[in-house]
Amino acid sequence: RYLLRDRDASYGSYFCSRIEAMNMVIFNERHLRRVLSSYLDYYQGTRTHLSLDKDCPDPRPIMPRRIGKVVAIAKVGGLHHRYERLAA
Repeated sequence: RYLLRDRDASYGSYFCSRIEAMNMVIFNERHLRRVLSSYLDYYQGTRTHLSLDKDCPDPRPIMPRRIGKVVAIAKVGGLHHRYERLAA
């Protein structure tokens, strides 16, 4: 439930950088609120829903193929992705 650590060498800069890179380990209430807000943004604007004919609650325009190549946009700390086309 909590990550308790002391000043042991095993919790050095490498450990801290790995935890930070994971981006889903919750450190405090402010961090939890930020992660939940990010997930809500993903859920409303990116995640597809079968009951909405595979659209999201906040509809987005369909991008024609001629616009450009497809790129992945990380959402919720990289746990999910949104795919969009870049203008050529």
